Amino acid sequence: MLQIGFIRQNADFVKERIATKYFTDVNSVDTIIALDEEVRKLKVETETIQAAVNLASKEIGMLMAKGEKDAAEIKKQEVAQQKSSQQNLTTQLSNAEKQLHDELVKLPNLPHSSVPKGKTPEENEVVKEAGIKPTLSATAVPHWELIKKYDLVDFEIGAKLTGSGFPLFKGKGAKLQRALIHYFLDYNTAAGYTEYLPPLMVNEASAYGTGQLPDKEGQMYHVTEDGLYLIPTAEVPITNIYRDEIIKEESLPIKMTAYSACFRREAGSFGSDVRGLNRVHQFDKVEVVQLVHPITSYQVHQQMVDHIEGLLIALELPYRILRLCGGDMSFASALTYDFEVYSAAQQKWLEVSSVSNFETFQTNRMKIRFKGEDGKTQLVHSLNGSSLALPRIMACLLENNQTDDGIALPKVLHTYFGSNVIS
Repeated sequence: MLQIGFIRQNADFVKERIATKYFTDVNSVDTIIALDEEVRKLKVETETIQAAVNLASKEIGMLMAKGEKDAAEIKKQEVAQQKSSQQNLTTQLSNAEKQLHDELVKLPNLPHSSVPKGKTPEENEVVKEAGIKPTLSATAVPHWELIKKYDLVDFEIGAKLTGSGFPLFKGKGAKLQRALIHYFLDYNTAAGYTEYLPPLMVNEASAYGTGQLPDKEGQMYHVTEDGLYLIPTAEVPITNIYRDEIIKEESLPIKMTAYSACFRREAGSFGSDVRGLNRVHQFDKVEVVQLVHPITSYQVHQQMVDHIEGLLIALELPYRILRLCGGDMSFASALTYDFEVYSAAQQKWLEVSSVSNFETFQTNRMKIRFKGEDGKTQLVHSLNGSSLALPRIMACLLENNQTDDGIALPKVLHTYFGSNVIS
């Protein structure tokens, strides 16, 4: 959530930046400023009446002490009228504060100055492409055929157990998932990230804190009776670990990683874009999150990009890094880099990671602060990245490494998987 003080002092700038994200209700900035002025006015009036009530109460005491009961009674009537006016003002203030909050949470984060203009994924900026795209034989097939051939995932039984988009991994398919998760976590903890195993459901406050609510409620599975949400990513619970806390400055940066199952209701429609593991409702992912000092925020962001890149290099997958344009960015992000790996059998790029800097957008909602050397509290910056999402990584590993003798796994996975090939 943007800070009201910043909006008030930089209204035109805020309008210009949110327009870069193609936010249509730019004039809501004026509504927010007007509501803020109303809130501040009502607070002053409420405080003025409270001061008058306090003064009158002292006068009543003095009058009673002097035995001037009639004068004291008149003053009491005045106080009663003042309290009635104060109660009305308090109700107006509460309503105005709610309206202000409701408008504030609708505003997206401001995109960083380096964010390219554009509305569609095709307008994202490719900042790097690396790795060698494999040349497959004429008999090569996409991963959904390889999954059947080697009996790795059963979509039919998954659909029977739950529904479409809930794959059942089995045998060597389940083992490969476990190997990837184990490797990703080891890679992250070796880089100084503390490992967590979070709950798979969060409350409304946690979903609100990271920006899933009110922006993405339609994409989350909602356990209505208990008011809980199945997590779309481990970012949600682990970032909220520090909600409503003041962190010691010397503790920054705080580096966290977690594996979790992830749940997303959106799954696309038809065609190759959603076939097999390309898009599912439940998937496994390892996440990295950092809480950092605002001064180092973008330096850390680049370090996280480099960290994710190291994973893809180790997996020997061809990849590219994109800087997302304003129209393709998430509601909460200030700057996002996407990683895509090349699927040789499908002959297209598949997204496997997003690495984002949210600046103070999330931490303002969660009130995650630190106390600086001057003794004043400041909001930390939050960042997160997929490290990595498994479905499309597995799809590309299968497709790009298929041979007549099986699926040749990259060297880094041999020990984790217990073999160098799936056959």
